[in-house]
Amino acid sequence: MKIGKQIRERGKIRFSEYFKELKEGEIVGVVNEASIPFSFSKRIIGKTGKIVGSKGKYKLVQLMDGNKEKEYIIHPIHLKKLNTSKAKEKKR
Repeated sequence: MKIGKQIRERGKIRFSEYFKELKEGEIVGVVNEASIPFSFSKRIIGKTGKIVGSKGKYKLVQLMDGNKEKEYIIHPIHLKKLNTSKAKEKKR
């Protein structure tokens, strides 16, 4: 069971992670990158949502918070792109 980061992932963040490209309509998961401060609630860490737009370098992510859909403004370093195309192929 993986707990935390691997030894080579600790410390500084990679530039490719900091400047990654996320497009509108992609499904993403919210993760906590501890080296960068975040300005969203801790209760949304681990939830999945859809990118609906952007504001500068930040992304607008639509998440379900209880029974309501809410939009959060999140830096891409805290978002992990989920590969949903493979899951759809397995169902067929």
